[in-house]
Amino acid sequence: MATKLNKKQIKTIEELDRRVSMCREFMNDWLLFNQILSAYPSPGVNKAQLENQFLKIKSKLAREHNVLRESLQSDYQIDGNTMNIISTATNLESIYSQSEVAVKKLQGEWHRSFITINETLGSVEDKKARAEAGEKIALVPSGGMTVKGRGGISKSTQQSLMIVGGAAGLIAICYFVPPIHDFWAGVFTDLMGD
Repeated sequence: MATKLNKKQIKTIEELDRRVSMCREFMNDWLLFNQILSAYPSPGVNKAQLENQFLKIKSKLAREHNVLRESLQSDYQIDGNTMNIISTATNLESIYSQSEVAVKKLQGEWHRSFITINETLGSVEDKKARAEAGEKIALVPSGGMTVKGRGGISKSTQQSLMIVGGAAGLIAICYFVPPIHDFWAGVFTDLMGD
């Protein structure tokens, strides 16, 4: 018996479908990154063309990574080293001018990141399947607010509140602690008196 979905559930499924597509595209680009990396030492390849493709895929991955992290919110579980791999792999020539151990280490790090990308994709696909089966799924959209209104606030709002709270706390300390109050009152008086 099929479960009839309401508009909110349909919207959730559409958002999860978008997130699955983004994860798959990132994973495919991550695979392409490795294919280009692995093809470079092969005899007879056009190294200049591979360098150009490598630069393009690195740029695309860097752009996609931040968007993916913001879109997935709590579902984002990709290895934190992923962006480090992209940023330190400056070009293919410099990678292969290193020792064989360094190249194998880079390939091992790539593989660990690939596993976490797959785990993240699997998690989002599972969430989508549960939503399609009628389970109510709460999503945290980009910006940090929960769809179900559970009181979530964005990180930037949290940071602003912490800064304002800290400033208010410092002002209160300066006002209510006599030695500190007297010191700042004297500084203010000296500044205004000149």
